[in-house]
Amino acid sequence: MSRGPPPGINLFRGKEWSLQTYRYMVLLITFIAYVCYHASRKPTGIVKSVLCPDANKKHKYSGWAPFNGPNGVSKLGEIDLAFLACYSLGMYVAGHLGDSLDLRLFLTTGMVGSGIFVGLFGMGFFMNVHEFWFYLLMQMIAGLFQATGWPSVVAVIGNWFGKRKRGLIMGVWNAHTSVGNISGSLLAASVLDYGWAYPEDVGFCYIHGDEEEQRVKTVGGVVEGEGERERENQRSGDGRDGRGKSIGLFEACMIPGVITFAMCLFFAKLVAYTFLYWLPFYLTQTEIGGKYMSVKAAGNLSTLFDVGGIFGGILAGYMSDKLSARAITAASFMYAAIPAMLLYRTYGNVSMHANIGLMMVTGLLVNGPYSLITTAVSADLGTHKSLKGDSRALATVTAIIDGTGSVGAAIGPLLTGFLSTRGWDDVFMMLVLGAFVAGLLLSPLILAEIKEKTGKTRPNGQQNPRDSASQPLLQEER
Repeated sequence: MSRGPPPGINLFRGKEWSLQTYRYMVLLITFIAYVCYHASRKPTGIVKSVLCPDANKKHKYSGWAPFNGPNGVSKLGEIDLAFLACYSLGMYVAGHLGDSLDLRLFLTTGMVGSGIFVGLFGMGFFMNVHEFWFYLLMQMIAGLFQATGWPSVVAVIGNWFGKRKRGLIMGVWNAHTSVGNISGSLLAASVLDYGWAYPEDVGFCYIHGDEEEQRVKTVGGVVEGEGERERENQRSGDGRDGRGKSIGLFEACMIPGVITFAMCLFFAKLVAYTFLYWLPFYLTQTEIGGKYMSVKAAGNLSTLFDVGGIFGGILAGYMSDKLSARAITAASFMYAAIPAMLLYRTYGNVSMHANIGLMMVTGLLVNGPYSLITTAVSADLGTHKSLKGDSRALATVTAIIDGTGSVGAAIGPLLTGFLSTRGWDDVFMMLVLGAFVAGLLLSPLILAEIKEKTGKTRPNGQQNPRDSASQPLLQEER
């Protein structure tokens, strides 16, 4: 049976809401929630230049032990690695737990825990802590709590929205990543009292197919005109509320396309997170228009990378919907990011205007595929037809994809800590190589999408390519 509306909804809702109203609220609340998650990751990137100022330049900051020594940059890279490694490992566990537990309570616990340990990292200043192990431990535990966020919010969105325009909707929604980076404001307290509900909890049937089929209310626990669907959901699940049973990691890995996109995201996040954690530091180390920037100015300027990322996520989602080709869209952005990054490295120091323009273009191209894969593609795969309507795979599939990507996100900033001591050209060559491999890994799915569009995969007796391994994802029922 349905659990009924959550207490927060009963308090917040003055009258009965329509399905669209619930969807808008789900989008808004999950948007704010993940803004909070991502905002709490940004400060460590901003303060790098304060903790470890450049000894070769006059600087008003003396640094903070243990990061102001000769190995300070490497230690900062190790801090990034600690956070992202725990985030990545925790993602696999969190995804399965998110499919098994109440998402509202799971997210609330994760947000509170994340806030506590991010705060404790900053308290090291007020407590005058100079022990490296303290900052390492705080980042590791914070990373574990942060891992609760992404699989859960994607599962919530996937439960409430069908496949029509999913790329565009989730591209706009995924702006929370960049908004969180830009704002840096901790807004967790404003959403803790508002939980998330499954559609069934507030009187709607489970949402899995076409949008128009979902505009149905339940009366007395039975969906009007949808008796067959209710029986279908109960057959595919555990017979209680149509939500089905959670699946294991191995079963989720066997869903066509999961491993391919997971490996692509490994390299896409390597590139994106290197910019996330090291761009402010890079700006303070680079002469732009004949001048070096202050730490504060570099932090402010770096937000324009995320502004470009907002448009990149929306554009990638829109294009993938129009083309019905997630892999082609993601690979196109990754390949286009290669010349953009080289141009930024070569001409970004000419003037402030050149730096801003090239930075925003680079942010658009780098964050576009990262956004697409972690949102629309993950949700598509989490509702793959092989699951037979089992919604309890959404968080697990999302965790596998983003968890694998987060391994790359951990390696990129770590390598940057070492490579930057040899020169930033080496760092950018690493980023170029990462973008190239990310696009290359999608080649099998790209070929499948091209063949599908040219009608070359329709031999007699073969399954319609719209239902094939690469197109799951990739096409909705019309």
